[in-house]
Amino acid sequence: MNIIDIYQLFLHHQQVTTDSRNCPKDSMFFALKGERFDGNKFAEKALEAGCAYAIIDDPTYYKDERTIVVDNVLTTLQQLAHHHRKALGLPIIGITGTNGKTTTKELVAAVLSTKYNVLYTEGNLNNQIGVPLTLLRLNPDHELAVIEMGASHPGDIKELVDLVHPNYGLITNVGCAHLAGFGSYEGVLHTKGELYDFLRRTKGKVFVQAENQALLTLAKGIEQITYGNQDTAFASGHVVSCDPFLTFDWKQQGKIHTVETHLIGSYNLDNVLAAVAIGRYLKVPAERISRAIAAYEPTNNRSQLKRTATNELIIDAYNANPSSMKVAIANFQQLPMSPKAVILGDMRELGETSDALHAEVVEQVKAAGFDKVLLCGQHFSNVGQAFAPYANTEALVAALKEQPLKGYHILIKGSHSMGLEKVAELL
Repeated sequence: MNIIDIYQLFLHHQQVTTDSRNCPKDSMFFALKGERFDGNKFAEKALEAGCAYAIIDDPTYYKDERTIVVDNVLTTLQQLAHHHRKALGLPIIGITGTNGKTTTKELVAAVLSTKYNVLYTEGNLNNQIGVPLTLLRLNPDHELAVIEMGASHPGDIKELVDLVHPNYGLITNVGCAHLAGFGSYEGVLHTKGELYDFLRRTKGKVFVQAENQALLTLAKGIEQITYGNQDTAFASGHVVSCDPFLTFDWKQQGKIHTVETHLIGSYNLDNVLAAVAIGRYLKVPAERISRAIAAYEPTNNRSQLKRTATNELIIDAYNANPSSMKVAIANFQQLPMSPKAVILGDMRELGETSDALHAEVVEQVKAAGFDKVLLCGQHFSNVGQAFAPYANTEALVAALKEQPLKGYHILIKGSHSMGLEKVAELL
């Protein structure tokens, strides 16, 4: 069955699932494969649970005419999503970057939702599976879409933009992350730049940070809408205070708008100004822009402030790479509070440079002079002997049960796979 025929089925069964444990009635089950699972094995179960059709790529599991055999289920899912996106034809904003892309995506969606019916990426569904699943949630009532795109290997963004066909693009920044896959900063820059390459070919537009020379260079030949500290930027703004939440102002036609956010860190200025720029460009009234940004609260351990009975926590344990780690530490160092403790877990997927990059963080922490420093993970254990690091999160949890921290302001940061939320529960 070709993609046109499958799309006709989809138009009558517009719920898609890849999980046989979650099969809404009359939905379509796509039997994806992974390193440890084969969805083909669950196709019959999905049909019994209520799915109208099951898309498989192993004929062994063919059951009846409700089982559709294709060459590759993931490719078919992506082709179906692309066909659906093109059929609806609404404007799409594609967002990628090393740090801040999820926060920026949510801020942009919050701003645009005050005027438009917006579909946007839920959570972190920003890969080769999550992006097509998001596109397949589009319906004729939507007026705009905001799609987050992640990458861990060369070519990842090209694959996603060819699927999404964005009209607008935004790269939040480019830093050293996933170096095990990219090999170098230049590899990261080239891959993120694949979004710009697509928009250059298709005469799209980019929103770009006015002070980021690397991105401005990458964006040559594309219509640019800028944001940043410069008064000449389309959306200009400045930090007013950060104690601990960011308060900033932005200017429109000579009028200053001051916004108190629920975001921690002056580094979030770029993220909020990106949302201002996109809102302004798409004719969202200034008051709605400010109100949406002020109301947004981060979730899922992304720079969340949590006050417990014994401590005040800044939990930033959803992700970590050298650039995000350094700005988080620098921001925490500047906050007027005492005493301060930092709990840092390994930054993952940095390849051969991992120990050296962790050593840079250790030197930054030494220079900051925090009252207490707790490190955990293999790489911090290799280079952070001055702080008697713990081999893993479990060892750190055991130590904190023995000797709890009380009365501290604590920054908790590390890669998601380190599971530092377990530490936060003890504080």
